[in-house]
This record gives sequence, C-alpha cells and structure tokens, in this order.
Amino acid sequence: MAALRKILARPLKAQKPSEPNFDTVFNRIALQDPVNAALEGEIIPRLMARQIVGGSLGPKEERIEIGALDTQKFLGLPIAGEAPDIMKEVDRFLDQGLRVEDVYLDLLEPAARHLGELWCRDECDFVDVTMGLWRLQEVMREISLRSPPQSARPDAARGAVFCPIPGDVHSFGAQMIEDVFARAGWRSEVLLKPQRRELLDYVSNTPLDLVGLTVSRRSPISALASLVTAIRSVSPNPKLAVLVGGHMINQNPTLVADIGADGTGVDARAALATAERLIPAAPNRARMIAGGAE
Repeated sequence: MAALRKILARPLKAQKPSEPNFDTVFNRIALQDPVNAALEGEIIPRLMARQIVGGSLGPKEERIEIGALDTQKFLGLPIAGEAPDIMKEVDRFLDQGLRVEDVYLDLLEPAARHLGELWCRDECDFVDVTMGLWRLQEVMREISLRSPPQSARPDAARGAVFCPIPGDVHSFGAQMIEDVFARAGWRSEVLLKPQRRELLDYVSNTPLDLVGLTVSRRSPISALASLVTAIRSVSPNPKLAVLVGGHMINQNPTLVADIGADGTGVDARAALATAERLIPAAPNRARMIAGGAE
C-alpha cells in the first residue's frame, strides 16, 4: 500500500494549487491516464450529479430531513469505514423513509465532495480519496440493485437520454441523473462514453422527448452549439428539449442560451423539475420513429 501511495501521489502532488480550488484540481486529475483507468466517472459524484441540468422531486415537507450531526458522521465514513459500514448507515436512513434520490444527493455526493476537499487541504492523500470514492460507488451500486426503478410503460412514459458530451471522461453524473429520472417514471437511458456519431445515431433512431448533456470540462462554445444543433436536426421529434449542465455551465449559466439549449440547473432535482415543466406528462411527444411520426 505504501508503494501504491507513492505511485499515485507523486504525479498528482505537483498539480495541487497553492490556493486549492476543488473543481480545478479535479478537472486536472481527470487528465491523468492512470486515474481515469481507476476512477472513470467516480472521482466526483457531486461534480457531476448535482451539476447536471434544472426544483425538487416532491414537496419539501414530504422529505425526511437529515440533521447536521448525521451529515457530519456520514462524511467521515468513506475513509474511516468500509462499504458495508456506509451501507449500514444508508440503510438507517432508508428505514426512516429517506428516498433513494435523497440518499444520492444528500449523503453520497456531499461525502464525495468532502473527500475532494480533504485532499485539496492535504488532510488525506490520493489513495484515501480513491478508496473512499470506490466505497461510495459500491454503495450506489448496492442501492440500485436493491431498489431498481420501476420500468416505465414504453407507450406512455416520456423518453430521455443522458450522457457526457463526446470526449468527456466523466459519466458518473449521467448515470445518477438517469436513475433519478427513471424513478420519476421516465423512460430513460444513459450513454456512458458516446462518440458524436454514436450519440446522433441514437437520437435519430430513438423516440425521445429530452436529451441531457453534461459538460465537466472547458469546451468551445461553438462546438457545443454545433452538437446541440446536430441533435435537434437528427431527432424525429421537432419539440425535442435539450438540457445542459456541469461545471462549465454552472460557472456561466448564460451559455445555455448561447449554445441553443432549453435549460440548465444545479442538481438532479432541479433537472427533473425543469424537464417536467418543459415536457407535459402526456401524451408522449416523442412517439416518433426515424422516417416520420406515427
């Protein structure tokens, strides 16, 4: 383990800024090939999950509130405990009625962000961060296996696909937001690492109401605008909605209009609320196939 710590920590140490900036640090980390191989899409659950496209999954009064002490205790579990310890604490909240979406966004993502902040402050090394994030990822997988979203009726559900922009290495957030939409009754899919042609082929051949794109790295506005235009041009649904989000968009929300998208937001709850405002529940507006409407 000591040797592993040296191997992983050495190239990353030089990347730390004198004034730690969490998002900048992790954007740089994402460029390290060994890290991408080990942590693809897992390095920043919040970095993606809360920063994806446009509310609330339900009335606030119906949600179980997580106390400050509970949050503080949970933040330390990814380093101090193992995945079963984290899952035990998650089960405690689930038994109280906390929804899966809230576990993702109110427990797992703050814990992931806390790990990154500890690393930026030199309070833990990169191996600690790596192992902690792996444990959180295992917990999310276990939750999804135990409580899979109910299958939506293909003939009635609104359709959506989520993915990082082509060339972006992070896919964790797209997976999480897809799960949130699926639990809300959407017919949703996720593309993990699509090439531009693969994404456009999927959109052109799939009945969709919504495309959600995550932008976690700096990209030319012209390239993003071109992608959004291409998505609209190949979709058989003339009313297709395109939502965008991520670090770049959050830093400058006016980019949403610049690239021709329909909306953005700060977390998965807001994304769902925005999508449901844009797209009525019925009838399914994406009931089309390549070649024309039904």
